Amino acid sequence: MVLTRSRIDALIDIGNVLALLREGFRASTASPAPLRIRTDLPGPGTATCLMPGLLPGVPAYTVKVNAKFPDAIPALRGVVCLHDLHTGELLALADSASLTAWRTGLAAALATHTLAHPDADTLGFIGAGAQARTTLAGLRHLRSWRHTSAYDLNPARARELTPHLAGDARAVAAHSDVVVLATWSRQPVLHGSDTHAGQHLTSLGADEPGKNELSTDLLRSARVIVDDLDLACAAGALGNAGLDADAAAGTLTDVLRGDLPAHDQSRASVYVPVGLPWQDLALLWWLHQHATATQVTTIDLLS
Repeated sequence: MVLTRSRIDALIDIGNVLALLREGFRASTASPAPLRIRTDLPGPGTATCLMPGLLPGVPAYTVKVNAKFPDAIPALRGVVCLHDLHTGELLALADSASLTAWRTGLAAALATHTLAHPDADTLGFIGAGAQARTTLAGLRHLRSWRHTSAYDLNPARARELTPHLAGDARAVAAHSDVVVLATWSRQPVLHGSDTHAGQHLTSLGADEPGKNELSTDLLRSARVIVDDLDLACAAGALGNAGLDADAAAGTLTDVLRGDLPAHDQSRASVYVPVGLPWQDLALLWWLHQHATATQVTTIDLLS
């Protein structure tokens, strides 16, 4: 089964995907450990492989192969392969740019809604690309927002997200209860002095070595939640800021299982995911199960 971008976008059901991601976080285990293998390419690009995507009860696994080129549109190109867990048969081949945008954005929306105070109703975006659009779609499904603003180096792109534009990143943080950062920045765009107690920030940009949207002093002073402690230290926001696992209060799995409180109003909270292979499986397995032969192209690679 071949799932193109347009077919994925047409099949997506935000409510169902949010529910399966919530259950995925609760059910996910650390064994076997998720692998994120990355290498620089000659020129401006990088190549990344995420595997294996596994979830209890799902008789399949995923392997994702991506190329990232920040100046390209879309910046991420690649495929996600869905394999039968018992035979290795290739069940589906999906466009990675669309699948990644949806799973990352909706996982971010779930985490942001969970960790932000229930009364938070002003939302700001720093970076207004594909990840911002899918995160906003998820957040609008989960709660009502009184005001939404955005800042992007490209004002036209920010205007596509919301008509309310901010002058810079600090202005977004100054006027928002909740801030979502989705940039390619390799220098912090927000510092501790830009945040306040009770505010929540979700930073999606620090997903490989060298990328960091939040300063070390901000991460030290905030209540930090991650998706995976080892990856956050090896290739995510903590390691890129020179911090170790002790800087994190815990994982989103801890919160969703009820082992860790969702809120601490005495300081800012931060969610800094790297992105996990099981999230690709959760979404691609759902798409595979809900697609029909008339909606997708099927190819026998062994013919």
